[in-house]
Amino acid sequence: MIRIPYGKGFIECDEGEWPVLTSRVSELKADASGAETVRRAMANPVDSPRLCELARGKKNCVIIISDHTRPVPSRDIIPSMLSELRGASPGINITLLVATGFHRASTQQELEAKLGREIMEQCRVVVHDCENASSNVRIGVLPSGAPLVIDRLAAETELLVAEGFIEPHFFAGFSGGRKSVLPGICDRVTVMGNHCSAFIDSPFARTGILDGNPIHKDMLAAAEMAKLAYIVNVVIDEDKRTVAAFAGNCRTAHLRGCELTLDYFSVKAAPSDIVVTSNGGEPLDQNLYQCVKGMTAAEACCNTGGEIIMCARCADGHGGEGFYRALRDCKSPAELYARQMATPQSETQPDQWESQILARILSRFRVTVVSEPENERLIRDMKMNYSPSLEQAIARAKALGGQSLTFIPNGVSVIVRQ
Repeated sequence: MIRIPYGKGFIECDEGEWPVLTSRVSELKADASGAETVRRAMANPVDSPRLCELARGKKNCVIIISDHTRPVPSRDIIPSMLSELRGASPGINITLLVATGFHRASTQQELEAKLGREIMEQCRVVVHDCENASSNVRIGVLPSGAPLVIDRLAAETELLVAEGFIEPHFFAGFSGGRKSVLPGICDRVTVMGNHCSAFIDSPFARTGILDGNPIHKDMLAAAEMAKLAYIVNVVIDEDKRTVAAFAGNCRTAHLRGCELTLDYFSVKAAPSDIVVTSNGGEPLDQNLYQCVKGMTAAEACCNTGGEIIMCARCADGHGGEGFYRALRDCKSPAELYARQMATPQSETQPDQWESQILARILSRFRVTVVSEPENERLIRDMKMNYSPSLEQAIARAKALGGQSLTFIPNGVSVIVRQ
């Protein structure tokens, strides 16, 4: 029996003996709690003084934290960061800056669920707004030529630090590290410049790749120009528990975490006619926008003309109006992709990167989404097929000629190699 994460639960499927691609992250066993694992990492930072040393004499600090779309175990991380900061500088003014990037704002309820009431009451919490020009400030120009415009709070603080987690990312190579700054706390003009069609189209802008990745290069430059002084990044297992932690220098501590992630998350796969995957359940399967990530794992091992089946609750619908309309209103995914490739960097449209990647996938494969009935119309609007059950989706794919099948229970947790 194969269990596919779906919302807060699972979809179970019994399809016989077919390949099941999973990471080896379950082999990572921490010998302490998540909070203690973080404390140990912070006591031995990579290429950096301890956070308490960086905080000495500082009057204010901004901690960039993840938003509601990321399963970062902030309750394991933030208390230790606050302890070191306040231990070294008792009167330090600390702001938690929520890195929304180009996502919608996190609600108070979502932030309390993430942080807990105690942390919410101890710190000022500000949600970054990429659309508010008055709250953002230009600090330079990125290697790509895009202007670097970041949240004014981050630009003006004496000490900028960040939490995060490291997992495979479908065009930045890996999450975490420098991504807290770009796209996390950047203005829309910077996000769109970095996520331009030429960069998204690069063969190096793929899961698990940093070398030669133009998106990563811009992100590193942004973190350095913003003076991101220190990070605490964790690796989590399939149950979203902290199993490893890395603290210190934004570039090298993150790279050390990426090396571990690459080892445990890489899988080898032969091409298949039908690939079933998910976005790992909540919170990443909350909308179709996020689900493109899991689809790219299936893309990497599906035969051209084959079927990708994505299982996702999508309680938040499509997740981006521009993303939705681009697919809904285009003549075909191939036409949309060609039009986006002809779009100059300075004219990148909101959510273009997500629709571009989905258009790339839809141009080569059929995609069926197993979801709730209320999502059927928007799924079909976006040039995908809808199915109320995984069994029906597989039966349909087989009827259309699919002879081989591969399961990727969590598409965002693997780096597929052939």
